[in-house]
Amino acid sequence: MTEYRRFRHPGATWFFTVNLAERRGNRLLTDRIDLLRAALPHVKAKHPYEIDAIVVLPDHLHCILTLPDGDSDFSTRWGLIKTPFSRHLEKGERISKSRAKRGERGVWQRRFWEHLIHDEADYRQHIDYIHWNPVRHGWTQSVKDWPYSSFHRYVRRGVYPENWGNDANVSNVTVEE
Repeated sequence: MTEYRRFRHPGATWFFTVNLAERRGNRLLTDRIDLLRAALPHVKAKHPYEIDAIVVLPDHLHCILTLPDGDSDFSTRWGLIKTPFSRHLEKGERISKSRAKRGERGVWQRRFWEHLIHDEADYRQHIDYIHWNPVRHGWTQSVKDWPYSSFHRYVRRGVYPENWGNDANVSNVTVEE
């Protein structure tokens, strides 16, 4: 079995990309946003974290999480978020032989992508990337029109103007994945 080595940095801030197993034409995350919204605070109550920024797209999500001092176990948190979401869905997704052998569902990709946030500039770039993502993927023409985003919270706090992203200089926001 492959052993994935993950950098451990207690109390750090991390950027994550978490994907559904079947991405093409799949709108599961936005169609069942209620299940995801229920899972997040349930896990947070037992394994604290702060969501600094998040966007949920139909087939994947991006977020920035900050873990408490002394804690570096983001893998457990993602497993605990994915599990109840999957359990509350009707079965019927395509399942590989290896997943079937282990009794696993085929809802989520097994792994996720993480990036340790290095400094304030890195943090800001990833927040912009998260909020720009629905436009980047063609789900909306304007950042403010995507309902499954922390962008609206940032507007209420005065961090972004409501029309952020409508100018050409934002369209090149990228993050290396």
